[in-house]
Amino acid sequence: MEKVKRGSVAVFVPHIGCPHRCSFCDQNAISGETKAPGPDDVRAACELAISSGNDPRNTEIAFFGGSFTAIPREYMLSLLSACKPYLELGFRGIRLSTRPDAISPEILDILKQSGVTSIELGAQSMDDYVLAMNGRGHTSADTVRASELVKSYGFTLGLQMMVGLYGSTPETDRLTAEKLISLSPEEARIYPTVILKNTELGNLYLSGKYRPYGFDEAVDLCSDLLERFTAAGISVIKLGLHSSLDVEKNMLGGLYHPAFRELCESRLYRNRLEALIGADKSASFTVPPRELSKALGQKKQNIDYFRAKGVEVKITPDPSQREKIKRIN
Repeated sequence: MEKVKRGSVAVFVPHIGCPHRCSFCDQNAISGETKAPGPDDVRAACELAISSGNDPRNTEIAFFGGSFTAIPREYMLSLLSACKPYLELGFRGIRLSTRPDAISPEILDILKQSGVTSIELGAQSMDDYVLAMNGRGHTSADTVRASELVKSYGFTLGLQMMVGLYGSTPETDRLTAEKLISLSPEEARIYPTVILKNTELGNLYLSGKYRPYGFDEAVDLCSDLLERFTAAGISVIKLGLHSSLDVEKNMLGGLYHPAFRELCESRLYRNRLEALIGADKSASFTVPPRELSKALGQKKQNIDYFRAKGVEVKITPDPSQREKIKRIN
């Protein structure tokens, strides 16, 4: 039920309290969880983090998977109360995700008093037509209002968007990104849409009424969105669904790859290389060692891409280099 990683104790609260079933939603498949966690599960996850050597000062408790502020009030308070001893031990705060229309001053007062530090809002789209087509049950105005409230209370604001929803286009996805950027979140998550069995989106896909973006088109689009958020000083803390056997078992189609972010980062490198090469038929570049795999591309796809165009590209690591890429001849 709980997944512990360095710096984070993630507790999944699957589809409890959410008043809507969105077209794409199967939280159990996405999180790999079916049972709702209780206070004992929260405590067990925190204890496991401690026993695993996590430094409490660098560890936050995170509630994901549903609409945390829409779950029954007593249940929500019981989960938050279970965190209190660990916050007193020095855990650096609580992160949660919720719906834009499940935020109010009363809720934020409770969260502030309970040690919550970061709130992520599942905006998904800023196009009201797309929101309605996918059964979201809220509007783009709800996202604007909630974002402003969250920031006014001093919480770290994160905004989540989905790419390739039913009724969306690459242009509406880009407009969504720009509108989210204008709300000045500190963090963002970009989720390419995955089509799961037993969802409305799955039924639309099987009937031929919904067709997802092509994979290469999605990588192009998401790499562009990544660049836009990054240029605005917004940290993209997740790009693509986390690797999950449950997702792989239940997906019908859509945009899923266990290393989707790396593919997007490699595409950005390919674009930079193309601009630097121009009409030349050969070129050599250096990159910091940590950037080498991104620059080369997965299985050296970037090198193969240029070779297919008759261009020989050489990329080598330079431990002294600080800039992301430098042409040396």
